[in-house]
Amino acid sequence: MKNEDTDAPARKAWRPDRLDRLEQLASTFDPVKVAVVWPQDGPSLTGALESQKRGLIEAVLIGDAGKIRQVAESAGVDLGKTQIIEANTPESAAKTAVDLARAGKVGGLMKGALKTKLLMQAIISDKAMRTGRRISHVFAVDVASYDRLLFVSDAAINIRPDLSTLRDITSNAIDLAHALGIERPKVALLSASENINEKIESTIFAAAICKMADRGTISGADVDGPLAMDLAISPKAAAIKGIVSPVAGQADILIVPDLVSGNILVKDLDYLANAETAGIVMGAAVPIALTSRADTVEQRCASAALLCLVAAQKNRKKTDG
Repeated sequence: MKNEDTDAPARKAWRPDRLDRLEQLASTFDPVKVAVVWPQDGPSLTGALESQKRGLIEAVLIGDAGKIRQVAESAGVDLGKTQIIEANTPESAAKTAVDLARAGKVGGLMKGALKTKLLMQAIISDKAMRTGRRISHVFAVDVASYDRLLFVSDAAINIRPDLSTLRDITSNAIDLAHALGIERPKVALLSASENINEKIESTIFAAAICKMADRGTISGADVDGPLAMDLAISPKAAAIKGIVSPVAGQADILIVPDLVSGNILVKDLDYLANAETAGIVMGAAVPIALTSRADTVEQRCASAALLCLVAAQKNRKKTDG
């Protein structure tokens, strides 16, 4: 039996680091001013400051200034001239961040050491933060055994999306792919089978989303479904089952039927397939880097890179419009 510790460097050596490529792409744009909400622990503060050091963001730290300085000292990181805005509670920090975004003083938000629910409540409760679409989350997943970056949505916000929400989830994920330079992403609507089954709601929703794409309600991508997971990502499985599709076997985006299945899928890839992930919230007035407590500094920087690229895309649309 091979020693796992001995194998680890070898795996790292051959692994294609697609998250690093996101940073390289983002570095071609100016850094985005970002409100970092409640960076009261080492990982969230270090991730924000490292993202700033790499030129991805200009951080505005919102929280207990004394605690932030204490955490910085313990973590051995230099705050430098980074702006700190005082807030006594996570709730007040979230509200301050939303106020800054509404006023156009920041171009994005980044989650610190507060619960996702608190941050999202502050965002959703402010009408100025809403757009014509439902807010949704997209994971960018780098799986070494897959030949491209994989996007999974929604595995973090919408628990059991209805058809209109699923439409917006799909459109938001397509927008993210476009921001990363993928001109026509391939979108797979996942279910347990490629056949429509009236007893499996996700197969019916998938077929309806595909019809929306046929009629132009959803645009800018090749969309197919329902597709089982193997058909979405394996050309061999698609060939064996005789599925002829521009998406089957080569999906860029996986749209999951509900949060539970999406969460399980991403964590399976993370812990069993040695994947690396970054995450962002789409569909709000500004992009939101929604980091996890378990995220490494590299993953937090990758999420910041996603934020930077989406903000740049929004600015391009404003200029073109």
